[in-house]
Formats: sequence, structure tokens, C-alpha cells
Amino acid sequence: MNTKLLMTISAIVTGALGLSLSFLPHEIDRFLNAQSNASSALYLQLLSALYLGFAIMNWMAKGSLIGGIYNRPLALGNLMHFGVGAIALFKIASGINQHFEIILGLTVIYTILAAGFIYVFLHNPIKDNQ
Repeated sequence: MNTKLLMTISAIVTGALGLSLSFLPHEIDRFLNAQSNASSALYLQLLSALYLGFAIMNWMAKGSLIGGIYNRPLALGNLMHFGVGAIALFKIASGINQHFEIILGLTVIYTILAAGFIYVFLHNPIKDNQ
């Protein structure tokens, strides 16, 4: 599997989520019909910091050998993030009426990335001649 592509896509997805949560917390609260206040904006900005941390970590490691015993913590951290996120989104998507398209889109993206990191975690990498 081309881990460089997987890490790049993961970095782009988490970076986009992180930037939007960082710069638009009140707008996202209003769009989701949540009550926007200082606490909710703080929570969204802290979530943004987590997303941006994953984004920069994945972007910086995209050229590294990943899989098997190589960069195992990186693969496992991404697997946990996208795996647990996919499960949570799937549970929400099955019973939500409002903003279903957004939740469904995130569920599909998270499920694909989780499957990619499951594969990377369980298989030994083959060094490409680059």
C-alpha cells in the first residue's frame, strides 16, 4: 500500500477540519444549531488543536516507512483516531435527521481512512524505490 498517499490524505482531512474549527468555531456552532458560547468555542478550538496536531504529524511522517514494526505508534494513533471516529459517526449517522449529508460524508471518509490504517498496521511495508 502507498502509505505516502494515505498519510497525505489523512493530513489534508485533519488539517482542513482543524483549520475550520480554529477559525470558525462560532459559525460552526450556529450552523449545527448548537448554542454558541465561550465554552463551546473553547472546546471546538481545543479540538482544532488536536486535529492540527494529527495533520502536522501525518504530513511530516508521510515519507517515512510505516507499517509492521516501523512507526507503529504513528499507525496505531491514526487507527485509533479514525477507527473510533468512524464508529461514533456511524452510530450518529444511523439516527440523525439534521445535517445528514455532512455526517454521512465524514463517516465515509473516516471509514476509508480507518480501513487504510488497519491495513498499514497489520502488514509489513515494502520499501519503494523513490
